[in-house]
Amino acid sequence: MNKAISILETSIAKALSELYSISNAPIPIQKTRSEFEGDYTLTTFAYTKETKKKPEEIGNEIGNYLVKNNPNISAFNIVKGFLNISFSDAYWCNYLTEVISEKYTGFKKQNSTGRTVLLEYSSPNTNKPLHLGHIRNHLLGWSVAEILKANGHKVIKTNIVNDRGIHICKSMLAWQKWGNGETPESSGMKGDHLVGKYYVEFDKAYKKEINTLVEKGTGKEEAEKKAPLIIEAQEMLQKWEKGNKDVVALWKTMNSWVYEGFDVTYKTVGVDFDKVYYESETYIKGKDIVADGLAKGVFVKKEDGSVRIDLTADGLDEKVVLRSDGTSVYITQDLGTAVLRFEDYPDLNQAIYTVGNEQDYHFKVLFIILDKLGYKWAKECYHLSYGMVELPEGKMKSREGTVVDADDLLEEMFTTSKQTTAELGKVEGFSESELEELYRTIGLGALKYFMLKVDPKKKMLFDPKESIDFNGHTGPFIQYTHARIKSILRKAKEQNIPFTISKDLNTINILERDLIKFIYEFETIVEESGKAYSPALIANFVYELTKTFSRYYHDHSILKEENETVRQFRLALIEQCALIISNGMHLLGIKVPEKM
Repeated sequence: MNKAISILETSIAKALSELYSISNAPIPIQKTRSEFEGDYTLTTFAYTKETKKKPEEIGNEIGNYLVKNNPNISAFNIVKGFLNISFSDAYWCNYLTEVISEKYTGFKKQNSTGRTVLLEYSSPNTNKPLHLGHIRNHLLGWSVAEILKANGHKVIKTNIVNDRGIHICKSMLAWQKWGNGETPESSGMKGDHLVGKYYVEFDKAYKKEINTLVEKGTGKEEAEKKAPLIIEAQEMLQKWEKGNKDVVALWKTMNSWVYEGFDVTYKTVGVDFDKVYYESETYIKGKDIVADGLAKGVFVKKEDGSVRIDLTADGLDEKVVLRSDGTSVYITQDLGTAVLRFEDYPDLNQAIYTVGNEQDYHFKVLFIILDKLGYKWAKECYHLSYGMVELPEGKMKSREGTVVDADDLLEEMFTTSKQTTAELGKVEGFSESELEELYRTIGLGALKYFMLKVDPKKKMLFDPKESIDFNGHTGPFIQYTHARIKSILRKAKEQNIPFTISKDLNTINILERDLIKFIYEFETIVEESGKAYSPALIANFVYELTKTFSRYYHDHSILKEENETVRQFRLALIEQCALIISNGMHLLGIKVPEKM
């Protein structure tokens, strides 16, 4: 809980008791809106009935009581039924002194809550390379994991690789037919790109076969089922599930190419995992669970041999959990994965799935089935649903090869970063290797911040050029401001100026109060973002802090301040601002340079 709000609640409760004999009443406090003077606001409308007084009169009486009886509170003002309360300059200065002495970070110690959370993200398919949509998933999942750690939870980061199924067989079959033994080494392509190439080739050939059948009078839906290529792919899947040596060997070879490619991209983006699960293993567990559920009457076997569950009573529909030919579907392996995770981590309290909102229905079904199967932890499963990423050109489609490849996007970000940084003349005093590292830091910072500043639930439009703007609501603006603060602090150290707060300093200006309040509120924002699973709260908080510092830097001298006490205070203040910016950006997976 925010310490200032706690102080206010205690004082207001006493005021209500002594002034009006009111006890156990709600005390609605919120941050004062920026257009009004004050730190926190009390809504007084709730007390009109018992006091038989107007809201303004109640506000005036409570305000006078607070100023008289609490030395931390210096002033108040009333706007209709809203009492705006100001804490004293001394209170904020004392707080900043405490922060410095305690080496405050805004983070709790990991596992201090005793709660263990498993967070899944990435979930790639081994039939195509990672793309722009995966990037949002990676950044959101990694960031939420770090935010949950900062809230004191033990976090296990996992990945579930979709390495089996009909879509994988499509790439395998296409390579078998048209690959001529091509490998990543012989082609010079990353392995995931090479396999993705054959997934697109399959789709092109498959569509031609469908069109040919349609031209001969077959209905489109029937043509999609009867096209020779799809029948061959289905036969390959059945052979794989039966352990056919040749099919399994090809599957292992092509998947190994993909994993090597994925690892390069993961390293570049800066994400990692504590454990990786593979659907080629979890689907077996899923089939056992289906068999057990069938015996218990949770599932039913239909005349065509498929196994299903009727969820119409739950407002959903009938769901297939095993095909008529005995092969598994997505939900089969998801059942197996869920159960395996809780077996692997007996102390697990919650499982979070970071998956796009196109799968909202799927996860409703999954969690209900797990509950019906009797798993008590089913209610602790949560779908972290997020909106799709689109480009100015529209939606991406993997099968048609119109996706924005993750590796290409990253290279574009680095190139754009290099051009923009050079044009602005922010490259002096760097070696070539330092410059390359700076371009990558700025490029990744731009990409990550642009992705994470948007509420996860919202669909977003990504524009690479807009994301790299040193003066906008962007990662580079924040990075540059952090570097500016660090430059001031380095110069102060060179001049042997201490960063201290004198006990005699009891007066600060409005922007200094605002900056201290940002430091004060950081832990609350981290807590709120953890509850909402939303890095956007932190991203926008850090931006507002950065913007406030920029105004402060513009309006007030720091190193050139003539009053020694004030100069030392300002250095101590901005050092803490830099720390909060750095810690906040860390939770987004963004590095902040020491110089730019």
